[in-house]
Amino acid sequence: MRIALDAMGGDFAPQINIDGAIAAVQAHAELEVVLVGDRAGLEQRLETSGYSGGRLSVADADGFVEMHEKPTDALRKKPNCSIAACWKLMAGREVDAVISAGNTGGVVAAGLRTRLFLKGVKRPGIAVVLPTLTGRSVLMDVGANPAARPEHLYQYALMGSIYARELLGVESPRVGLMNIGSEEGKGTDLVRDTHELLLASPMKQSYIGNVEGRGLYHGEADVIICEGFVGNVVLKVSEGMAAMMLESISREVLGAVDKERDQVKSTFQNITRRYEYNEVGGAPLLGIDGICLICHGSSDARSIRNALRGACTLREHRVNARIVEELSNGQP
Repeated sequence: MRIALDAMGGDFAPQINIDGAIAAVQAHAELEVVLVGDRAGLEQRLETSGYSGGRLSVADADGFVEMHEKPTDALRKKPNCSIAACWKLMAGREVDAVISAGNTGGVVAAGLRTRLFLKGVKRPGIAVVLPTLTGRSVLMDVGANPAARPEHLYQYALMGSIYARELLGVESPRVGLMNIGSEEGKGTDLVRDTHELLLASPMKQSYIGNVEGRGLYHGEADVIICEGFVGNVVLKVSEGMAAMMLESISREVLGAVDKERDQVKSTFQNITRRYEYNEVGGAPLLGIDGICLICHGSSDARSIRNALRGACTLREHRVNARIVEELSNGQP
């Protein structure tokens, strides 16, 4: 598998991308990585790293989308920036996947410009896996489409279900619609119209209805769908709350123990590692004819390595082929 990695994307680029790529190709013999960015700088860093294998190459790009930039403006001013170059490689079938820890809006906008959608997909969406009291759930969309329509959310339900079934091993995923209350008639026009659409669709057997925000972490549904604005707020609040709670609890517990202090500290580190984004690697942009994983901006080399591995896993499970097949059989 050949993957284009946006070497200039992320808070600590490009070194963490280089380190993550080297670790990934050393661990997976079938993997090739194209580092996309400033060729001279990347080649110099590669030489310094001591890596001499043949499965890491460099493709030149002109600049990158910075975190503070408006994506559409940046892509217009820098049409050959690193993330745009990555998408062009995939559109030309020179690579099988695109991975970036850069500006999320830039990654999505560059992808939308290629119109590289799977057959039948109206709008791609970002899916994330979150821990719950009963296991794990898929939340979709978390930022790709803040102006969603009911038919988009229907497709997110279908794509999210395939992802939960193939990657999480959930045989019959339960689908919930994020809302401010569980009762029918609650929410905006978008939510009410989506509710009616799902009830009349081929997914009605797996649709359990409206789910409140707290229901996500109680495991009330295996897949929860929402528009990108809502999903992104939920994700960011969740990240902040989890970090704060783990830090606060660890301080209290460590302050109350003495002899077992090292053991307790190790336990908290294990719990944190289980849920942090670096362990997952990246969130897939589902609906793309190819594979795209979007990593957290503060990703480290471990996150990049895991994202590269995750792209291989998505391909192995033939997620895209299953999306096309089920869309063709289950359009609303």
